[in-house]
Amino acid sequence: MAILTILIAVPAVAGLALLTIPQLRAVARQFALAVAGLELAAVIGMLAAFDRGDAGAFQFAETYSWIPQIGASWALGINGIGLSLILLAALLTPLTMLAGWTEDEEESRRAQYYGLLLITLAFMVGIFAARDVFLFYVLFEAMLLPLYFLIGSFGGEQRRYAAVKFLIYSLLGGLVMLVAVIALYFAGPGGDQAFLTDNLTGLTYDAPWIENLLFLGFFFAFAIKAPMVPVHTWLPTVAESARAGTTTLLVAVLDKVGTFGMLTLCLTLFPAASAWAAPVVIVLAVISVIYGALAAIGQDNMFRLVAFTSVSHFGIMVLGIFAFTRTSIEGATFYMVSHGLSTGALFLLVGFLVKRHGTASVEAYGGLQRVVPVFAGTFLIVGLSALALPGMSPFASEIMVLIGSYEAARWGVIIAALGVILAALYILLTYKKVFTGPAPKAMEPTKELSLMERVAVWPLIVAMLVLGFVPALAVNYFKDPSAAIVVSVEEAGL
Repeated sequence: MAILTILIAVPAVAGLALLTIPQLRAVARQFALAVAGLELAAVIGMLAAFDRGDAGAFQFAETYSWIPQIGASWALGINGIGLSLILLAALLTPLTMLAGWTEDEEESRRAQYYGLLLITLAFMVGIFAARDVFLFYVLFEAMLLPLYFLIGSFGGEQRRYAAVKFLIYSLLGGLVMLVAVIALYFAGPGGDQAFLTDNLTGLTYDAPWIENLLFLGFFFAFAIKAPMVPVHTWLPTVAESARAGTTTLLVAVLDKVGTFGMLTLCLTLFPAASAWAAPVVIVLAVISVIYGALAAIGQDNMFRLVAFTSVSHFGIMVLGIFAFTRTSIEGATFYMVSHGLSTGALFLLVGFLVKRHGTASVEAYGGLQRVVPVFAGTFLIVGLSALALPGMSPFASEIMVLIGSYEAARWGVIIAALGVILAALYILLTYKKVFTGPAPKAMEPTKELSLMERVAVWPLIVAMLVLGFVPALAVNYFKDPSAAIVVSVEEAGL
């Protein structure tokens, strides 16, 4: 059975149905949640059937000729890394729907929003399962359409500006990547599966500069998506302007396309070039860690604050990827999942606050722990996870990256470790301003977390705690793929 194709087709068709069939508008939320729930159940079933002992191999693989004239295939398959990110997407999508369940809007707009969410889910599954470089590129670019409309149609006053900025940055990266994809075709083996990653792994190039240029073309697109300094500025703008649910999926899942691409394409297809660029990439990663943390401390808007924390966290992931050790790559992959859980929950909680009071300004709040203690306690736990509190999965993944990267990038690790201290500042200072002290009169009518909101956020906390105390539950899926990536670099003589 072509399970991965089905996992892509079902939410895509359901999303299109919500956009085009007026009769579904009245039950748009229920219909979308049912589809997302079925998708999650199917992914959990796939997780149960996945052979963890062979997590480095592409399982549930399917390959069909797509555009034979250029050797492009509809080729899907997942190893442990792809499976974990698809599971993250399948988990966060229904939780995001639940988080926005009570948002009031007319039926047509509601159907449009939930339809776009389902189409986005289809693209997320497709990108993390694609084994053909050309297919990956097509999905990478096509994903911009639902995101553009999600950002530009739903959110704050600056949403259209944010959508255009997001589109310009993404298209710029995509165009550069397209040139690299075309060049890869001519440098590759050709044939009816010219873009299949299995056929491109271990490819030799006529000259080192060819591989270097190909690497730069792919890496530039992934650095924008990741996002890394200096091509990160679209993210705070989008986070501030888009709806909380859109930002949650964008940062917690879709931005992982950047780090996923670095792992599965840059390091495996261009290992010598990856090693060539590693010193500069590590410097940029460390700058991202420190700059993102310092910028977060200076933010008054909580959405922008969380966005800048993600710039810092992505820097740690990229540091681990380009340290080229098994521990650092396993840690970086684990961090991709942990960050999705932690930052996803944080964006949802900020969205709940804004829904209650209409502002994301830190200075507008105060004393909420006296009024809504459950909300305050939930926010504190999620915030502590973001600063890598021991016992939660972000700590386990972050420490793996730092220890695994130490021998390869000693000074980079020492400087990046300062980001942990800065994280304590931006999280605890924000909590202090928003939740402690006397409660202003305007805060007294604040509603406690509803049952629906708790159902949307608490599973993410449970997942972080479970993976924090038993990280092997996740790391065992990353060992074999990480080892294969390290071997590809070592075989390049580096």
